[in-house]
This record gives sequence, C-alpha cells and structure tokens, in this order.
Amino acid sequence: MARQHVSVRLRGRRPAGCRAINVMLTAGVAGLALAACSSSAPVAASRHVAATSPRPAHSAPGTTASSAPVTLAPSAAASPAAEQPGWTVVSRLGSGIAVDSHRARRLDGDSVTVLRFHAGLVHYALHVGWVDPPGAAAAPAGARPVIGPDQHAKLLAAFNGGFLMGAGCLPCGVGGMEVAGRVLVPLVSGMTSLVLAPDGGASMGVWGHGFPPAGAAVYSVRQCLPPLVSGGRVSPNIGDISAWGATLGGGELTARSAVGIDVRGDLLYAGSMSALPSDLARALVSAGVVTAMELDINPEWVQADTALAPGGPLSAAVLDQNRPADQYLTGWTRDYVTVLAGP
Repeated sequence: MARQHVSVRLRGRRPAGCRAINVMLTAGVAGLALAACSSSAPVAASRHVAATSPRPAHSAPGTTASSAPVTLAPSAAASPAAEQPGWTVVSRLGSGIAVDSHRARRLDGDSVTVLRFHAGLVHYALHVGWVDPPGAAAAPAGARPVIGPDQHAKLLAAFNGGFLMGAGCLPCGVGGMEVAGRVLVPLVSGMTSLVLAPDGGASMGVWGHGFPPAGAAVYSVRQCLPPLVSGGRVSPNIGDISAWGATLGGGELTARSAVGIDVRGDLLYAGSMSALPSDLARALVSAGVVTAMELDINPEWVQADTALAPGGPLSAAVLDQNRPADQYLTGWTRDYVTVLAGP
C-alpha cells in the first residue's frame, strides 16, 4: 500500500492515547512502547531493566514483585564515547561527547532524526505542562512548564513527552505520572515506565513486573504502552498502526517520536515529521537500542531541541518540526524531558 502523508496541523488537545516505556540494564533488557486507546491487547514486555547510573536504596512505592524479580546492579561508569561514523557531535563537554545525532533516511525520502544522550555526562528532569498532566500546579519549581534559570544554565537538549493524560483520556489506560516525588496521576502496574532517580539518572521497565527493583530510587515516572522495541527487536505488533495512536486525518504517516535505551545506558530520542511506527523502531534498533517506546505523535507535539554547549542557544533538532526551538524555555502545554550537563 502506498504511504499516505498527513499534513494537517493539530490545534488544541492532542488525540487521546495510551503509552508504555521499557528499558534494559547491563544485566538484561526491558520492553518499552506506547499505544493509543484503540490499541489491541498489549504486547508482552520483558521483565529486565536498564539504568544509566546506580540508585540510592529505598523502596519504590506501589510496585508488585514479579515471579522473577530483577535486581538492579550498580553499573560501571561508561567510558567516554568516541566519534562514530555516520554520527554528528552536537555538544561536547570537557570529559567527552554529551550529545550526538544521526539522520536515518527512509526509501521515500523522509528522515528520522536520532539524538543520543551519553550516560555519565548528562542527567534528566521531567517537566509538567500548563495543561497536562492534571495536577501540574502541584509540581515543584524544577519540574514546572517553564525551564528555570538553574536548569537553563545546564541545558543541552529537551524533547517531548508522552500522550495526553488528562480529562477525556484517563479511561484510556495511559498509565500514571510521578514528578519529583509527587504522584500526579496514579501509577499503573503493567505499564512501561521511564523512571528518573533523584540524581537524574534514568532507567526503564514495566511497572510492577520486577520493576522498579527493590532498593531503586524513584523520583519521577512517566508511564506509557507496550514496547516499540524489546530485547533489541521491533515489536511484533508494529504493523498495527492503530496500536500506536490516532493520527490526524486517519493516515498512516504522521509526525512521531520515541525514546529508547542502549546497553551503555544512553537514552536515544527518535523523531520525524512523517513516519510509521516501524520507521522509528528500526532507526533506534540500528542505533543499538534494546528497548524503546513511542512518545507523542502528530505535528503539534513532536519537538526536540539541542544546544552546542550548556545554556547555549537552542536549535530545532527534528527536520521541519512545527514548534520553535525555544518553546520549552517559554513553557509548553504538555510534559517534556530536559537533558542537562553533568552526571
């Protein structure tokens, strides 16, 4: 079937959707993905997890041990990454490459931009939006819709979060969200989850299925669907377009984004203004991702921005993205993730 492009610009609320994230650790792999309310039965997710850094020991709230519990072992600090053919250095710190990028070309001429954030050189913060998730007004200063001056001084990149979680979507089963220790939307067992520790380190897994492991520090959580990529393999459900979100106009091609993790613990973001779920999945697998989840879709919501140095001017990273590069500095309606210099 010929690919059908969707060029409608989204106004107002994004379509209701459901999502899930997964990740892997040096000891294993976890599933990650995201789907809409029209999703078919979720793909079974792996119970392994991945993390970018050791976590202080404390109990993760609301988890249920699986029959095969996973232990989060402290991972050795990753050695500085060398420049890699086909990748362009975006930002470099004194200790090595912090962010680099790759553009995967599709046969029809469309492209998928992949950003890689190097473990040990960066950390992350989850921000709420003006509109979503519900209860955003309760978020502390470091997680509010506008990036504050302290974070701005360290800012290397920012990228969009997941599907709508607010009114009209909660029955979708999108999962929950915790920001800076405050549960804004109840967390749901069985949902893939991006977990940030108090030190900004990232890990991913399926909530309540041996994840987070005992002793893991849970500070912020963004939950979504079944894995887009699990165990380094594209989801067997990848061809069911309806499982990955409702598109404007009903076409298969639209703006899409995803996040994944590799064996080093690097997070990788993939975004395109015209892509199928399989395009994102294959681009991430080609970049070494073992677990990935789809993030938001449709033109208004896919945005990623990068700086050459901490606190420097931001540039739009996704080719032809709708939103301006400084959007997150002035605030945004939905949740998003900042990438900050320093371990």
